[in-house]
Amino acid sequence: MHQTFDAVLGINLLHVNQQGADHNRAHFDQWGIICFNIMSSPGAGKTALLERTLVALSNELKIAVIEGDMTTDLDAERLRKYGVPVIAINTGRSCHLDSKMVAGGIHQLEHEYNPSDFDLVLVENVGNLVCPAEFEVGEHAKVALLSITEGEDKPLKYPIMFQEADCLLITKIDLAPYLDIDISRIEANIRQMNPNVEIIAVSTKTGEGLEVWFNWVRRRAKASQET
Repeated sequence: MHQTFDAVLGINLLHVNQQGADHNRAHFDQWGIICFNIMSSPGAGKTALLERTLVALSNELKIAVIEGDMTTDLDAERLRKYGVPVIAINTGRSCHLDSKMVAGGIHQLEHEYNPSDFDLVLVENVGNLVCPAEFEVGEHAKVALLSITEGEDKPLKYPIMFQEADCLLITKIDLAPYLDIDISRIEANIRQMNPNVEIIAVSTKTGEGLEVWFNWVRRRAKASQET
């Protein structure tokens, strides 16, 4: 009985969250904005990736960031240095952003700026390989990061994140010569979970692979503007 109640409660929570996500996406669509949900475990390089992305694309696309963290605004402060609007959301004990939290960020963006001026909203989710993948926030695409330092088996152990991803970035590949790691095995495990996902190996330190990522963002943003 207890397990049945927990299952029903979980389904209801996801249903309510999905309604909120659909509402958020409707706002983005109304304003002509495409939104990416950036997810990974802690330390995989989400903020570093966003820093390089803002440097490369801010002259082409009008970008805003919704930055999720459990307590501090340290990552938000890092990103504000690049001259883009950054809305910080502290989740407290929650290990992920949900659609209601992001709705608060959207309303703050709407209050302080003209949302129709923006092309792209990047949501940096809380570092966690489980919950963020289950709670949509209104995004048009999910982007997952996996650092090579996390090992080859993570896609098999935490499948939902990798099954849901539209784009998968294998990060910190500059460390490959110093690790007993097989990047091709990581890719194979990812493909086992999600045969169609776009996989891009990158290093924010050396810049390797970043242009491929930037072009992926450009293509998605252009396609959104044409619809």
